[in-house]
Amino acid sequence: MKKIFLETSFRKIYMLGVILISLLILGGYFSYAMFTVSKEKSNAISIITGNLEYTLQVDSTESNILSVPANTTKEFSITLSNPNNRVARFNFYYVGSLPSDVTAGYVVDEGLNIPPVAVGINLETSGASGSSNTYTIRVSNNSNSSVTITLGVGVGLDYNDLSLPSDGHLFEEAELNVGETVIANLSSGSTYDDGTDTFITGTDPNNYIWYSGKLWRAVSVNNDAKTTKLVTQWDISAIPYNASGNSAFEGSHMEMWLNDTTVDGFLGNLRDYENFIVTDATWDATLDSTSLGSITRPNGTTTVTASVGLLNMYEYQSSYHGTTYSNGYLNNGLYFWTLTPYSTSYVRVVHRTGSARSNDPTSARGVRPSINLKSSVKIVNGNGTIDNPYRLEGDNDTDLSGTMLNTRYSGEYITFGTGENTLYRIVSHETSGLTKITSAEPLKSGGSFITSALGNYLYSSTTTMGTFLNGTYLTDYVGNTYSNMIEDSTTWYLGTVGSGANYRLAKYTDTNMSGLTSSTTNAKVGLLRMGELMSGQFERYTVKGGSSSTGLTTSYWTLTPYSAANVRYVYYDGDTGYSTPTNANGVRPLVNLKSNVVITGGTGTKQDPFTIAE
Repeated sequence: MKKIFLETSFRKIYMLGVILISLLILGGYFSYAMFTVSKEKSNAISIITGNLEYTLQVDSTESNILSVPANTTKEFSITLSNPNNRVARFNFYYVGSLPSDVTAGYVVDEGLNIPPVAVGINLETSGASGSSNTYTIRVSNNSNSSVTITLGVGVGLDYNDLSLPSDGHLFEEAELNVGETVIANLSSGSTYDDGTDTFITGTDPNNYIWYSGKLWRAVSVNNDAKTTKLVTQWDISAIPYNASGNSAFEGSHMEMWLNDTTVDGFLGNLRDYENFIVTDATWDATLDSTSLGSITRPNGTTTVTASVGLLNMYEYQSSYHGTTYSNGYLNNGLYFWTLTPYSTSYVRVVHRTGSARSNDPTSARGVRPSINLKSSVKIVNGNGTIDNPYRLEGDNDTDLSGTMLNTRYSGEYITFGTGENTLYRIVSHETSGLTKITSAEPLKSGGSFITSALGNYLYSSTTTMGTFLNGTYLTDYVGNTYSNMIEDSTTWYLGTVGSGANYRLAKYTDTNMSGLTSSTTNAKVGLLRMGELMSGQFERYTVKGGSSSTGLTTSYWTLTPYSAANVRYVYYDGDTGYSTPTNANGVRPLVNLKSNVVITGGTGTKQDPFTIAE
């Protein structure tokens, strides 16, 4: 059961729940829930729901506190003023515990919804519009100590033929919109409202969301549209932002990768994205070289309309409102690009310590995609913590036993292999019917990351790395049962991606994808290429606020050449560097699972990965 609470304590007001607003449109029913804002004005309670606004007063004192002395029955005059002309429905109740010998909760008015003793103060009335409505509430305190009750009120739009639930409480069965739920469940002081958006702030708020195989953070809720901006918790990939001297987001390699609807880009691998995200979102990419901490909301000089974008520097700054940037929850200990140009030639990035830097767009930094969830998207499970993130309606599958693995989504977790390296993730379905998976982190032995030379700038099954992956790895890390699930031969693309080059060149002859690169090799096991999903870092490199390595991650090879002498690798901190193939880096194997692999259990999360069988 879900309720709205407006609670006053030590002059702080907490909004602890949500409101259901129902509308009758064109002869049909349309229901949705909206975020409720609680404001403090002296001691008055102001509730705003859409264009409904009410003010609650007790005995004309602009308070919602009912204080009753010991062994006393006291009556309170409750006024709910409504300056609007909208017909509404509302109910009163109290929050907080009472002594067991207190008789409380009797309502004197129209005889509606008189609750049992010590259950609550409830009065539900419709038809209130453009006026002040006053009710009398009587509370009997039969204990030997004084009692203080905090009065709450739920408000929603009304229409004549709305039928109430059997218990008479309209607002208790509200579905929970993402924005309202995330913000409502945060403690006081953990949001920042700039008049346009309400930002979630703090060091580690409960704003985790699991959607389409990826862990996201809810960043803000738009006050008017009620859309919720998300950003991935980790760097999903790492690519050059753009060609040299061009810091514009529009038309960049970055915009292309984020909104690429093929199997090679981000958007094309999001689950049913038309149902979840705003596909014509506006992204403010206005240039700003102001120091972090002094950045103001961008003025819309440069905007881009796209489904997927990045956070701009103002949004990053707003997330640590009231704390330091190094401790803000959006500092994930890795490098990542933002949407904000520093100049016409440089783009702003967030450093692994959480500070702001600027980089040449030819650099290959981490990518944290950002999307805007539609206001209609609902929370159906979870509590927003990292181990139990919010789950979305339509993306909360629970009974998947017997489902083919090749129908699932990039980022979802799988149990695969033997020993200590059994956690894998879906990358994509690049080959029809097959499921490409990679180890969730670089391989370990005895708890420590293993490293290896690549052997040659062009990967093959006979190079140093290729020999290990197609030999020792299959026998010692995978085992026969799982090895038999792997497609015997996959084509691995070895296109070169040099400084500032487009990610598509790792697979195609040109950025229009007019043909596949001729530089390929065939093997059972390969490596991720530059720009491929899951080719990012999924653990913090630095301790928050510090610069020391945590040992949680390591650099690892890709199979994408930077030149005829060097090969790309993903660095500890989320960048992509390049190195001679004789140097040693970590190993993240990549394989294609056969089309007959079926899910036998699990839900695909890190805490509950899929189990599979042929």
